[in-house]
Amino acid sequence: MKPRTMEHTLPLPAAAAAPTGWPLRLLGALDRLVTGALLAAVAAMVTVVSAQVALRYGLNQSIDWADEIGRLAFVWSIFLAIPLGVRKGAHIGIDLLVDKLPAAVAGGLRRFAAAASGTMLAAIAWAAVRVCIEQWDELMSTVDYSVGWFIVPVAIGAAHSALHLLHIAVAGPPEREVGGAE
Repeated sequence: MKPRTMEHTLPLPAAAAAPTGWPLRLLGALDRLVTGALLAAVAAMVTVVSAQVALRYGLNQSIDWADEIGRLAFVWSIFLAIPLGVRKGAHIGIDLLVDKLPAAVAGGLRRFAAAASGTMLAAIAWAAVRVCIEQWDELMSTVDYSVGWFIVPVAIGAAHSALHLLHIAVAGPPEREVGGAE
């Protein structure tokens, strides 16, 4: 009796080619670094919030700094994740009109939008750095850390997103993935 094999109805995606050129390799290394920091922020958030809930409801105790550190880890996780979505074009967009345009016009419009968005995010990163510097001497209420640590991920995420948008403006938008949420 012959063993049954399952065949895929959709082609499997090809392995992603390694980025070429040092700017893309550097951006890829930044993505890996940010992914590690993102995982650490999520792990810290889950650990601190879970411990706080367990202590509060199990032992009627509380950790004074848990709310502030949990919120800080949440802010870091959100702003570190944004550029990883920008890289793949995974954020919400309204393509109703753009999809009706000829391919060359739509591609040019997407590149222009990426350049404009990248410029805006670079300005946001610069403003976040200035706000962070202004607020660095102010401390959080429960721990002796600067409130500027809430602004640092905004600057990092905006600058990182701007780099990905610059790449999209130059190289074109990423290919849409089969089975995406669109």
